[in-house]
Amino acid sequence: MNQLRNNERRRAAITAVAHWVPDDVLDNKYFESYLDTSDEWITTRTGIKERHILRNGAVSDLGVNAARIALERRGWTPDDIQLIICCTVTPDMPFPPTACIIQDKLGASNCWGFDLNAACCGFLYGLETASRFIESGAYDRVLLIGADKMSSIVNYNDRNTCVLFGDAGGAVILEPASGEGGIMDSYLKVDGAGREFLYMKGGGSLNPASHETVDKGWHYIYQDGKAVFKRAVVDMAEASALIMERNGLTSDDVAYLVPHQANLRILEAARERMGLTKDKVMVNIDRYGNTTSATIPMCLSEWWKAGKIRKGDNLVLASFGAGYTWGAIWVKWAY
Repeated sequence: MNQLRNNERRRAAITAVAHWVPDDVLDNKYFESYLDTSDEWITTRTGIKERHILRNGAVSDLGVNAARIALERRGWTPDDIQLIICCTVTPDMPFPPTACIIQDKLGASNCWGFDLNAACCGFLYGLETASRFIESGAYDRVLLIGADKMSSIVNYNDRNTCVLFGDAGGAVILEPASGEGGIMDSYLKVDGAGREFLYMKGGGSLNPASHETVDKGWHYIYQDGKAVFKRAVVDMAEASALIMERNGLTSDDVAYLVPHQANLRILEAARERMGLTKDKVMVNIDRYGNTTSATIPMCLSEWWKAGKIRKGDNLVLASFGAGYTWGAIWVKWAY
């Protein structure tokens, strides 16, 4: 069904992008000071050198700060927004939706909104959802936010997970495309059998918060790193290659692969499968770690600000996360 997209008269396009990170930084030497690990071990296996941490505040603060920058770049006021979608696995509270809190903090009086949880694929799923609202003709101005405060669910005594994650917010504005660019095609998948390899066991309706769930550490991230890595390497690379193949894109046609920043080795596998050179892959995992829903918009924001993305560029956005969730989206840059 997604291949019909290219023939549709109305497409969604990203018209502004921004990101925000807190000032506090944890580098690998911090973890060396109290864990049985080293900068060399972390860097070799993940590609991460440092990550930003939000000491005081919540995911809504990360999202609001990124959103304000995006609005300024587009020349909008908050009242121009018709819909807010917030992609996150670390909401301010189980309810109300963090999108509602962001709406209030922004002072956006003319919109509605909701949260979307697809783990590390949150931004891709959110981009697909937002673009469909625009393609349908129902809305013209959508604010899409990917933000996570991963430090709030990380066990800093678990050396297998605590070195991986950071906090950040990213935001994009979507509108009807004025030319030939926009969100061109998507391929998104889930496999619920993967739920046992990456999850947070406590705090939901299955295991409500209690003394027992806290004592057992069920409110922290659990990950079977080897199992997740094996699937991510294959599925993210294959999704990226499939998007290229079914749209007739060659490696020469693709300006950038914009991958979820989870592990440098996974990024390398996707690059090789797509036949891309290293300079065509956006990588900032070394400075931010895995910020879940924020990684892809952060890459877009940094490369756009540096003047490296040009109108008409073909970008392949790809991700893999808990669920399992994974997929890829072809974006032709429109501004």
